[in-house]
Amino acid sequence: MKSIEIIMLPVKDQQKAKEFYLKLGFKIIVEAPGEHGDMWIQMGLPDGGATISLASFQGIICETEDIAKEIQELKAKGIEVKKIDTTPWGQFAWLKDLDGNELCLHQKS
Repeated sequence: MKSIEIIMLPVKDQQKAKEFYLKLGFKIIVEAPGEHGDMWIQMGLPDGGATISLASFQGIICETEDIAKEIQELKAKGIEVKKIDTTPWGQFAWLKDLDGNELCLHQKS
């Protein structure tokens, strides 16, 4: 894993949460329909770095340059990783830590 790319924050009302983060100085990076009928709202601070997504569940998305190699290395360490999902935004593979927190590997297209 090379960096934390997106921290997914569970919110009850995406539009109200978006307004709050805009007041804090965040900027909208992406606001588009998601794959499951919801909206994908991704925001970040003006100077860049990791971003947030206002979502219905929590998770941390970590960028990787070679998702297949990363999964192979994690499985060799006894870490279970779900199958790779290919989307227009790249490849994603989810895993959970010992407390059920979700992490996701992301290789950009």
